[in-house]
Amino acid sequence: MKTTQALHRAVARQPNGMATICGGRRHTFSQFQDRVSRLASALLDLGVQEGDRVGILSHNSDRYVEYFMAVPWAGAAVNPVNTRWSPVEIAYSLDDCDTKVLLIDDPFLSMLPDILQRSNSLRTLIHVGDGPTPNGMVSYEAILADALPVPDAQRGGTDLAGVFYTGGTTGFPKGVMLSHDALCQNSLFAVAEGMARAGAVGLHAAPLFHIAAITVLGFLWTAGGIHVTLPTFTPLGVLEAIERERINTTVLVPTMIQMMVDHPDAASFDLSSLDTMVYGASPINEALVERAVALLPSTNFIQIYGMTEMAPIMTILPGVFHTQEGRELGKVRSAGQPGIGIDVLIVDPEGQELPRGEVGEIIVLSPGVMLGYWNKPEETAKALARPGREGWMHTGDAGRMDAEGFVFLVDRVKDMIVSGGENVYSVEVEQAVAKHPAVASCAVIGVGSVPCNF
Repeated sequence: MKTTQALHRAVARQPNGMATICGGRRHTFSQFQDRVSRLASALLDLGVQEGDRVGILSHNSDRYVEYFMAVPWAGAAVNPVNTRWSPVEIAYSLDDCDTKVLLIDDPFLSMLPDILQRSNSLRTLIHVGDGPTPNGMVSYEAILADALPVPDAQRGGTDLAGVFYTGGTTGFPKGVMLSHDALCQNSLFAVAEGMARAGAVGLHAAPLFHIAAITVLGFLWTAGGIHVTLPTFTPLGVLEAIERERINTTVLVPTMIQMMVDHPDAASFDLSSLDTMVYGASPINEALVERAVALLPSTNFIQIYGMTEMAPIMTILPGVFHTQEGRELGKVRSAGQPGIGIDVLIVDPEGQELPRGEVGEIIVLSPGVMLGYWNKPEETAKALARPGREGWMHTGDAGRMDAEGFVFLVDRVKDMIVSGGENVYSVEVEQAVAKHPAVASCAVIGVGSVPCNF
């Protein structure tokens, strides 16, 4: 499988159909393909070779969507940079996987001197913003205009599609290597689970460097849908975009949903077009689910539990469990059941499966599993090569599985709180605290023992 196949299919089926919408810019699929092939040509002219990594440091835009298709079209691999990182972290991620070409947007130009001072790998900078192109950089639109279209390099299968850096909980970020097969299978899973219907209008409001937003790219391409981009998330911006563009589907994290639902003007917008709201990246509390369903009664809420290393889908909680009747079943507290083609087990420290209801580490086997961590064989072995469980991703998450296969997350394995000889799981405490009407959001952590003098 190859990520570019979805574009070939869309052009064959609907060449004049809308592909991207970004403010006043709109491109059909045939126009989109022309721009993708020209960007791929320009990258080759700039010295990008097969398998090279090409980075991007940018807010969301139609050009970001083009980048995700043009880089594999050129035979290279993407390296989307976390826009929230410091220059130290950015330079590390670029050098770690030897990224020589970086596309950079206007809001991040002020960071560039510091990044360049720290990076040994960067050679070429492509200005992808709308402002004047700074000296020493090449203009995105200029190189597209000058380039001649090139054929698709036809990279696919187990070829490297991208290096996606994840910080985890400690230390420098790790580069997760994902194949074309992994990303394509994930997109098929998402469409099969109802995250996008054919021709859906999808909204990119979450940052496109994040694997959750990349999931939207994948399932919209697979469904032949339209990509609507907002530079950054704002609750008002999302509400306006849903009404203006008649958005059908999007992916947000719970904090974004909370800000959107609790916006004072939320009820004044026509949100009836939104038939699917996918969320993930962190647990959601039941109080927020109730408010969200009240605002969006015709919207199908779907939870994804995933991780970058799994491309990312692991379990799915479908919309039926978010309704009033479904919530009474108690499953909305779960992360759902294993997705199509995905095996999930709860195991003890020796890798043995635990009885239903007991807490252990969540491990997962699917076609979406990563190739490994870039240049980190020991970390890769810890995650994927445990004796007797080779190929299974050891997530580091603690959870339990009920009799019907629903997975309940309780904590990170290493962050579990022990109090008075009992295990205390932060997620369960957070759920209880969040039910109080005076609590907007909360987080529970262990702070160690406190000496008491009596």
